[in-house]
Amino acid sequence: MAIVSSTLSKLQYRCGLIPFITAGTPDIESTVKALRVLDTSGADLIEIGLPYSDPLADGPVIQEASKQALRQGMNFDVLIELLENVRGTISAPLILFTYYNPILVRGTHSFLETIANVGIKGLIIPDLPLEEADYILDICSSLSIELILLITPTSSISRIENIVRKSQGLIYIVSSTGVTGMRDIINNKMENFIANIRSKTDKQLIIGFGISQTKHVEQIMKWDIDGIVIGSAFVNRLLDINNGLSKVEDFCLSIKHVIQQNS
Repeated sequence: MAIVSSTLSKLQYRCGLIPFITAGTPDIESTVKALRVLDTSGADLIEIGLPYSDPLADGPVIQEASKQALRQGMNFDVLIELLENVRGTISAPLILFTYYNPILVRGTHSFLETIANVGIKGLIIPDLPLEEADYILDICSSLSIELILLITPTSSISRIENIVRKSQGLIYIVSSTGVTGMRDIINNKMENFIANIRSKTDKQLIIGFGISQTKHVEQIMKWDIDGIVIGSAFVNRLLDINNGLSKVEDFCLSIKHVIQQNS
């Protein structure tokens, strides 16, 4: 069952909130607490990133968080143990963000079966070649995991059509070129870009990369979008050793309030 996309389709308000955090930042115990804080502060889905030594799609905040998490000893096995411990205590479905290499090193089927067993319902692989997606899509479907494919502003028409066709129920629209990170402005041209994709599919559409302020959410709420992913802004707050969790809670509540007010 496509838990991730069905969660968004059943919301009482128009758009879902999808916070992102890096596993192991600032430490493993804080990751568990952050998942619970987000879950009780309005997150509809939660994206958790597996730290990686060469995070090509990530901006400076998440790159630094990944380095810090790796120094703390975070790895795939530690993350799996963490997720096993919180399984059943988090209401929001969890999405795993990972690069392709950790999957290949572990063995594709073994990796996917392991994350399914600890309750992961969605998977994002930013550097997955589309040509290799079918094999992973087949395994994910059998394990009730949604593989979430990404469309960027530079994607060709043929690539967009392929992604729309292959996607299980949810498509991730990247709001800008380049890496993730906090930006001051979200390009208004994305509204037409989203409308074009919407004309091709009735699948759920989420948007991320660069969204970091309440004014961005207010802007995007005017578009035909089903979910908003916010990463660096949450990770940056969580990096505050003393007040990170309270900052994450306040920010999550403020974003959710904007979504509800504009629905």
